[in-house]
Amino acid sequence: MRRLLLSLLAGLVFGFGLALSGMTLPGKVLDFLDVSGHWDPSLAFVMGGALAVTLPTFTRVLRSSGPLWDKTFAVSPLTRIDAGLVLGSLAFGVGWGACGYCPGPAVALLASPNGEALVLLPSLLAGTVLARMFQRPGRAEDPAQGKGPPQPGADPIPGCG
Repeated sequence: MRRLLLSLLAGLVFGFGLALSGMTLPGKVLDFLDVSGHWDPSLAFVMGGALAVTLPTFTRVLRSSGPLWDKTFAVSPLTRIDAGLVLGSLAFGVGWGACGYCPGPAVALLASPNGEALVLLPSLLAGTVLARMFQRPGRAEDPAQGKGPPQPGADPIPGCG
């Protein structure tokens, strides 16, 4: 129960921060991405603030003896940059740049839905299901579930390693 309450609190803080910073406004995000036109650098300060808090905290937490409310940290064992990561990153960037919605802020829009978000969210879920259908068996999906990375010497994506 404690873990659920902490997840709820973290989600509330995250959603509040997204809305307060303007990251749920696609126009603001698109202006940030438009470096050759009407560039709005304000989201760089949001990202910089997040990094200023996350980097020292994450480093310190991972050096501790373990998490406070779980047995182990859920850290991905995957360390290799492979074709799936690169292609997924490109698809993510194209989708984000095309509509101005990052998945996190898009989910936050459920609090005040608009037509775009109501179309985007089911499409986002469909894309996730489609990607999972093409995901190779044995590729780590959730380190917390004990699934490990591909075996050493195994080709993570056929023909790309």
